[in-house]
Formats: sequence, structure tokens, C-alpha cells
Amino acid sequence: MTVANDPLWETIRSEARLVASQEPLMSDFFETALLQHQSLQQALCYNLSQQLHSSVVSAEVVAEVIDQAMRSDASICDAARSDIHACFDRDPACDNHFMPILYFKGFQALQLYRVAHWLWQQSREVLALYFQSQISEVFTVDIHPAARLGCGIMIDHATGLVIGETAVVGDNVSILHSVTLGGSGCTKGSRHPTIGDGVMISAGAKILGNVTVGEGVKVGAGSLVLESVPAHVTVAGVPAKVIGAPREALPALEMDQYLSDNPGQ
Repeated sequence: MTVANDPLWETIRSEARLVASQEPLMSDFFETALLQHQSLQQALCYNLSQQLHSSVVSAEVVAEVIDQAMRSDASICDAARSDIHACFDRDPACDNHFMPILYFKGFQALQLYRVAHWLWQQSREVLALYFQSQISEVFTVDIHPAARLGCGIMIDHATGLVIGETAVVGDNVSILHSVTLGGSGCTKGSRHPTIGDGVMISAGAKILGNVTVGEGVKVGAGSLVLESVPAHVTVAGVPAKVIGAPREALPALEMDQYLSDNPGQ
């Protein structure tokens, strides 16, 4: 399927051609992974299926499921576009728009979660849970397919990320590695965090229970959040306490790891 007037896809193809010309040994790789495809959706289906297939479920079958999900729900591919832009805008290591598709396991795991979430909503829980299990095995990222995640999300490095069944994550959120959005207790119902728009959750932070982290919050590295957090504050520590306020309205967009109002402290 060719999509007319798709600036992002044309940018990705132009970048791939340039890089392939600079490194001829990779030309076949870029041709297979990107340049032979007619749309971003096709490229995502191919590359994600290559990551998730197994000895019992072929890449062709996985690609068919991904394609079905994307054709049935346009918001899946729309969210992928937003996530690509988020990686390019916020990660200084992301020099090309194609890099999340080919190399960034946080992006790849997130897109496959979106397919698993679609399956869950279609009452295809068995296949959704298979996707979750494979995502965890391949990427060391465990996102329950019932969790609800927004768009424009960047998951940086991603190793050790856990997001539980009733968690809710807003738009334009940045999450680093070893973060847990976990439950508290063994009762049913809402038992995981709700994360507002523009939140930055730094490496190793644990947010547990049915708590709300307001819009524009910065959560310091290694923090343990056990209570709800108001909007536009910085929290850090074990247990986490309010220690100030970020200079920016949406810390996720800036990715600045400082905790003090004075960046020299």
C-alpha cells in the first residue's frame, strides 16, 4: 500500500539511501528493511515481525497480525509516527528518523504493545498475551496488553521496563530503563499508576499502586513513588518527596536530569 504525501516516510527513505551509499556493506540491509517497502506501515510490519517471530509462530503470521491491527485502527500507525518524532526530538543519539524502527528496542517494544493492546480490545486475549510474552523475552520490556498508553512516548534504552495491567500513561511521556509502573496488593481493579502528559520518569524509578502522577512531573532516578504527585513538581527519594519544580512545563520533552532549580547543584 503506497501512501501519498507522507513526509516522514520520504524522510526515512532519503536517510536510508544516504546511509546505505556511505556504508555499502549495509546496502542490502537497508533495501530489505526499508527501501523495498511502499509505506511506513509496510516497513513497520516487516521489521517488527522480524523481531517477534518464533519457532512456533512465523514472521509471516506476525506480520499478518500487525497489518490487520494497523488497517483496522489507524491510531496505531499514527502513534508510531508520534513515537518516531519523540525519539528524534528527545534522544541526542537518534541521528536519523529510521533509527527507532531498526535499532531502538524501546520503540519496537512499544509498537508491538500497541498491536497486543488492539488484540486485547478485540477479546483476543490469548494472542495478546503471547505477544506480551514474546516482547518480554526479546526486548526485556514487559507491558501488559490491557494497559493504556498514549502517543509521543519515548522509552529510552528500555531494559527492565515493567508496566502493569491497569496502568495509564498519557501523551508525550519519556521513560528511561528499569522503570516499574507496578501494582500494590493482590486485589482486582485499578491497582497501577496513572501518569499524566509530559511526565519524565528517570532511570530506575518505581511508581507503585493506584496513584496519580500529575502533568509535567519530573521523577528522579531511583525514586520510589507510593503516593499521588501533584502536577508540575519534581519528586525524588525513597520514598519520593516533592523537592522542587522543573523549569520546563513538560520535562519529558527536555530530558534534563537535574533535580535542583540550580543546575549546578
